[in-house]
Amino acid sequence: MAVPLGFFALFFAYPVAAILGRGLDTASGWRFGRITEVLTRPDITGVLWFTTWQALASTALTLLVALPGAYVFARLEFPGKQFLRAVVTVPFVLPTVVVGSAFLALVGRGGLLDELVGVRLDTTVWAILLAHVFFNYAVVVRTVGGLWAQLDPRQEEAARVLGAGRLRAFRQVTLPALGPAVAAAALMVFLFTFSSFGVVQILGGPAYSTLEVEVYRQTAQLLDLPTAAVLTLVQFAAVGSILALHAWTVRRRETALRLVDPARTARRPSGPGQRLLLSGVLLSIALLILLPLGVLVERSFDTSEGYGLGFYRALQDADASGTFLVPPLEAVWNSLEYALAATAIALVVGGLAAAALTRRGGRWARGFDALLMLPLGVSAVTVGFGFLITLDEPPLDLRTSWILVPLAQALVGAPFVVRTMLPVLRAVDGRLREAAAVLGASPLRAWREVDLPLVRRALLVAAGFAFAVSLGEFGATVFITRPDSPTLPVAVARLLGRAGELNYGQAMALSTILMLVCAVSLLVLDRLRPDRTSGEF
Repeated sequence: MAVPLGFFALFFAYPVAAILGRGLDTASGWRFGRITEVLTRPDITGVLWFTTWQALASTALTLLVALPGAYVFARLEFPGKQFLRAVVTVPFVLPTVVVGSAFLALVGRGGLLDELVGVRLDTTVWAILLAHVFFNYAVVVRTVGGLWAQLDPRQEEAARVLGAGRLRAFRQVTLPALGPAVAAAALMVFLFTFSSFGVVQILGGPAYSTLEVEVYRQTAQLLDLPTAAVLTLVQFAAVGSILALHAWTVRRRETALRLVDPARTARRPSGPGQRLLLSGVLLSIALLILLPLGVLVERSFDTSEGYGLGFYRALQDADASGTFLVPPLEAVWNSLEYALAATAIALVVGGLAAAALTRRGGRWARGFDALLMLPLGVSAVTVGFGFLITLDEPPLDLRTSWILVPLAQALVGAPFVVRTMLPVLRAVDGRLREAAAVLGASPLRAWREVDLPLVRRALLVAAGFAFAVSLGEFGATVFITRPDSPTLPVAVARLLGRAGELNYGQAMALSTILMLVCAVSLLVLDRLRPDRTSGEF
């Protein structure tokens, strides 16, 4: 636990505490009375209410839409499955401003929906909810589907032989085993939608504001650091309470599971029911994921002179838009280098944390589990500003160091590593380690020969998540990335922030490149799975 605790204390707790101190600590002392003043304002109570209920609605809708997809990817085999698995993860790494613009083109004034049926959904909560499903579909599919693919189907088949119907066998055998993974996925979706920023700002308009949007407005526009500090405290307390409750409930439900090779559980669709389910999942993916991505690709080729590669050619010229010190295309290589470094950090920190949580119980373990998830629910604006004002003096003067960006990205990636690996690690039967120890294996050898073969697929999935979220991290990175080393999301945001067709077209072109990089990376990662010819783990 020492390395994860040290990492989060130094690069999360310290910067956030510094921001809170700047906002509430004055020359006359701490202004804790400011908390009551802010929380009793009608506009702030409205923000708190909307933030909570839209996050709950988004989580429920995402589970409703994505759980059938988790089953299809886990238990059914069909052409193009691996490619489609990578495609559904692409939205998760896209900058929120780009996704907001794409959905605005679909459901806003003059959008596809307006042209076809004369209906507009922009400035409504429905546009926000649909965009949140678009973002978080992959979280449920990969987190729940990763464990579902390793559950032994013979247990459910045995229940049916004993007289249980298909629904009862699923409810009493499979669903309890999936409970921790479903809870973990729901938690991640709730945290991301609870702190939603770009989607709400673009699609909701001035009528809707989440805590994250309000923190940004109070900090960047009104320069009201005391109010921003109070809102950060509220967000921190709410997320901490939710995580503590989640850790307690999940820990009570988890048991050792019988895990098998995923290649043995996937079968071709049989019967009209499975074929209909597969068709429904493919249709939902086409409408909710592929259609918005298609809009982005189409706009990247739509120049004033017709369809062509003009916007892509302009990415090689630093002076084309006057926005960058280097050609925008260099952001691709910068993002890959940063993401690889952040993934390595996240795997070390998150892997050690998950291993510690499987071997320790009690109140401290539950608190530690909740602590690891806090970066997902605390304002990225706060973390980014905190990096700037704290990591600027020796021995931690990292303002000019390239490692600053991967550190910020790893803060977001590490919780995904923990949440992905923890259900599988806890499902490993402890008697296997005990048997290895009796036979003379050291703890390290027992981990290498018992735990690692069982969790290597989960480790690859965790690496994929960490890499994907590192590629798309924007909130904190925008404050700390250097002008001569922009990441893809930062480059896209800069281009979208400047007027002109060339800037907008280059932003769409960079977004398309980001989609392709992510899809190829995740497709390669999915190929690096355990040997399909191996027997039961």
